[in-house]
Amino acid sequence: MTVELLKQATKRVVGNKQTAKAIQKGTAKTVYIADDADVRVVQPLLDACAEARVNVEKVATMQELGKACGIHVGAATAAILKG
Repeated sequence: MTVELLKQATKRVVGNKQTAKAIQKGTAKTVYIADDADVRVVQPLLDACAEARVNVEKVATMQELGKACGIHVGAATAAILKG
């Protein structure tokens, strides 16, 4: 399951702003995007991932992604960081 790696990751960021910063800095290894997240919110991140050649994994719901990150609310995006 894709979220298992995210659960075990010691270096990760949660949320659109932090994920976007990680992609921009080149520190994002894998980006996770919830399927039920608003397209207007995640499309810029998908474009940035394609440009930076960052692996993108889909997660069924924002709740599932938030839970995998150890938070009690949904999250549209998250990323595992390099190193």
